[in-house]
Amino acid sequence: MNSVDQLVTDAADRFARAGIVSALADAELLVGFVTGWTRGEVSAKAFMGAELDDAVVDRLATLVARRESREPLQHITGQAPFRYLVLNVGPGVLVPRPETELVAEWAIDALRQVPNPSPIAVDLGTGTGALALALATEVPYSRVFAVERFEPALEWARKNIESLGDGRVTLVAGDAESALSELDGTVDVVVTNPPYIPDAERPQDPEVLGFDPETALFGGDDGLRDIRSFVGAAARLLRSGGVLVLEHGDGQGEAVRAIALEHGFRSPVTHLDLLQRERALTATL
Repeated sequence: MNSVDQLVTDAADRFARAGIVSALADAELLVGFVTGWTRGEVSAKAFMGAELDDAVVDRLATLVARRESREPLQHITGQAPFRYLVLNVGPGVLVPRPETELVAEWAIDALRQVPNPSPIAVDLGTGTGALALALATEVPYSRVFAVERFEPALEWARKNIESLGDGRVTLVAGDAESALSELDGTVDVVVTNPPYIPDAERPQDPEVLGFDPETALFGGDDGLRDIRSFVGAAARLLRSGGVLVLEHGDGQGEAVRAIALEHGFRSPVTHLDLLQRERALTATL
């Protein structure tokens, strides 16, 4: 049968059996992707008994099989929503997480409070460009620099910045430790989502371990290797009074606050996400 309702139900059942928690949502999103409908429109069409033609059903079947194999939904559609943006994503770059939207919010709040008509922000390890683009689009009078060293991620960042940045984001290829030395001591906000999973703690989700690049996930034996490096880079870049916003893992709050203090930051604060897990540090230089 080609009814939208049956197609959604069948896909959701297959996803649930494969261990996908968001089975119904993913089924509706895939139907929406092949039809050009929103998720709400898919639900409405299913309720009204709408049907799809054979060509669309065949295309959907291929995509459902890919998702059933635990390929990330975002890789299948090539898109990932992030705040008010829809980013291009795929192999070689970390798919932005919903929790990181809170990190963007804290950085945006800090940037908006800068008493400067053209504040400067830097996103270290930009990946898709998600954080940099969120700052640039939501604080449009700011100047934003996005730093990335890994070539596959650079390609995705370049694509997103060219299509969404409106000329307000400058992409820089290089290491956080040395990039943008010409801005040392002048930056208002540094935001970053560094790798922070300890090497021995392998994620269980096939979507993560099988598809996200390990360079974006693992942060050494204690998970703090890149955090130490990025905090040091932020201390170099920021002006006195500048703000660092850094995502980290649950249970790392105390250690990350100590690292910030070692690098001369004041008033480090650990913020919780919506599930009340330690999620990010904010600190003032």
